[in-house]
Amino acid sequence: MRTNFFIAMLAVAILLIVMPARPHHSFAAEFDKSKPVKIKGKVIKMEWVNPHAWIHVAVPNADGTSTTWMIEGNTPNGLIRRGFTKESLQKGTELTVDGYQARSGENKANGSSITFNDGKKLFLGSSSGDEPGGKEIK
Repeated sequence: MRTNFFIAMLAVAILLIVMPARPHHSFAAEFDKSKPVKIKGKVIKMEWVNPHAWIHVAVPNADGTSTTWMIEGNTPNGLIRRGFTKESLQKGTELTVDGYQARSGENKANGSSITFNDGKKLFLGSSSGDEPGGKEIK
């Protein structure tokens, strides 16, 4: 009986050692709810990765250059359940993203929703749980 228990415990210990750690963060640790942003630009690429999908958006500057913003969305599965497909955000798609800026001040935001030029809106599944409508970045 003790041998079976020891083997079971050893198996659990080995599993815990070989399983990769998946760090995760809370919304409040990385993003600032008091800094809502509205980002207007064109999709550079969409990363369908776990634990959060990422949308890279080129925001035009007044001098003709552009600034790239990274927008964190829900999990790929969560986005698909909300109506996204891999064709929803093709390179060059013009859109407006409502979200919350990173605490670090870098060009990174947690996305709440996307509005396309035709008025169609998709919810990104923001970790904050609501819709911001902050300062416009274009």
